Amino acid sequence: MRILLSNDDGYFAPGLAALAEGLSGLGEITVVAPERDRSGASNSLTLDRPLTLRQAHNGFRYVNGTPTDCVHMAVTGILDFEPDVVVSGINSGSNMGDDTLYSGTVAAATEGYLLGIPSIAVSLVGTTFEHYETAARVAHALVERLARAPFGAPVLLNVNVPDVPFEALTGMEVTRLGRRHKAQPVVRGQNPRGEVVYWVGQAGAAREAGPGTDFHALERGAVSITPLQVDLTHANQIPLVAGWMDK
Repeated sequence: MRILLSNDDGYFAPGLAALAEGLSGLGEITVVAPERDRSGASNSLTLDRPLTLRQAHNGFRYVNGTPTDCVHMAVTGILDFEPDVVVSGINSGSNMGDDTLYSGTVAAATEGYLLGIPSIAVSLVGTTFEHYETAARVAHALVERLARAPFGAPVLLNVNVPDVPFEALTGMEVTRLGRRHKAQPVVRGQNPRGEVVYWVGQAGAAREAGPGTDFHALERGAVSITPLQVDLTHANQIPLVAGWMDK
């Protein structure tokens, strides 16, 4: 099995190293990741400048671009083969609900999916990030299952894993995305030159987090596995907008 790994935390991130180690027994591992932290980059491609590819001492390759750049370049030009699966992560922090719209971790997996490759985004949910091995073991189980029982079509899975020992997990649940409240206000500050600067505020708390959602699974100590799609069409509003156009 040929496995392409990427992330949004950078090629030096501990989660990426744990993922590579955890999946090493399943096949040939190739890593193409950003040269620095690109959290929140979403599905952005770098089109205003050329990109460079370099290799770290551990064999990981890195690109001075976004997570989407990394997967796109790997599949369409760097590799002389098409990966059997793309795995992105392990992200240091959750990617649940509305987070998926901004997440570079999910974006890297989404690019694989758009290129016709089964793809998985893996995130570790917590604050201290002590149990990357737990998320790596979950990723191993999912990739092994994918090899044993392929879907027969590209699939995009968003996986969130509690930051606990593997034995403490309460199971794995297939979920839908929940929803968050509006984000916290930006944080205003001042740099050493006296200029006013702003930091983007924290994500909002869970708003829709009932049974069946990713938030609910994590609250109960379970892994959430959410199949995603890329079609943004609001199908229920097509008749509404059509009627509005007739007014």
